[in-house]
Amino acid sequence: MSGKIVTVAIVLGTLIFGAALYYTQVYGYYHEVAPRPGQDVHLVSRATGRAEPIPYDDFRAIDADSSPLRYRACFSTTADPDALSESHVAAPGRMPRAGPGWFDCFDAERIGEGIETGAMRVFLGQKNIAYGVDRIVAISGEGRGYVWHDLNRCGEKAWDGTPVDDDCPPRPDGAGR
Repeated sequence: MSGKIVTVAIVLGTLIFGAALYYTQVYGYYHEVAPRPGQDVHLVSRATGRAEPIPYDDFRAIDADSSPLRYRACFSTTADPDALSESHVAAPGRMPRAGPGWFDCFDAERIGEGIETGAMRVFLGQKNIAYGVDRIVAISGEGRGYVWHDLNRCGEKAWDGTPVDDDCPPRPDGAGR
């Protein structure tokens, strides 16, 4: 009899722990980002090297305090991606990571396909939004836009533990270069 009770307790404990872990990863850490009209979507200008706002509407975003890589946003814009590519810094090779399924406007697989086929242009939105993390913006010819955070070269090196290059900014935690 006591063996059955122990088995049931282990199974129930495992189920509860699994459900809690699932909830925290998919829902618990995320929060909606309040739109800040005119300040949410930027692209880095080739001329100035600074992030400059572009026109946008219908902005929705999520973020999490647990990692700077969890930021995702969707918007619409009247800006022409071909014209933007002449005046703003491109971010070739940057692909979005999957976000939580409940944030349905951001479909990383569909965005990635659009980037691969050339239906979307990818831009640098802001360099080093957090140490080693850049904000990336993709815009389609139909006026749909998507934003996510991605590791840059310095962030990749800091993440895998290899020494960062001398041209990388100093780490804010003071842990080496």
